[in-house]
Amino acid sequence: MKYLFFTVLLLLFSTGHAAGEEHSTDVIVTVDSTSLRFNPSEVTLQEGQAVRFVWGGQALAHNAVSDDGLFDSGDPSRDVDYRFVFESGTAGTHQFVCEPHEGVGMIGTITVEAAPPAIDEEIDDSEETPALSLLSSITLLAFVAVLRRPIEE
Repeated sequence: MKYLFFTVLLLLFSTGHAAGEEHSTDVIVTVDSTSLRFNPSEVTLQEGQAVRFVWGGQALAHNAVSDDGLFDSGDPSRDVDYRFVFESGTAGTHQFVCEPHEGVGMIGTITVEAAPPAIDEEIDDSEETPALSLLSSITLLAFVAVLRRPIEE
């Protein structure tokens, strides 16, 4: 039973780590409510990266809407966690505003740089990454060990 528990934990931790890496390059934009400004108000990223607009418990409701219609965090809210990925072809400068506070200067700029060109290399299929196979083998061995263990009475 110990082996089964250990195997399940190993599987949970190994899959959770890969999912967490997806958001590690996000650029975070928050709200400085004392001066009604985005923080930071100017960011630079590459195609393929994402921007996250995150704030909570604000006294005033805010949103983030690009002037060119590329993204829109929705209706103004006191609690926002909105993520937008800049896909290929979105390179350029994108201005965004908080609609209720645009008149007092709550604006920002996102500069998206073109992703570096992909390098076409011949992929050698004879060598595969053994990470998944190794994990599967360990899991299988653990289950076999649990099943083959004599039952104690």
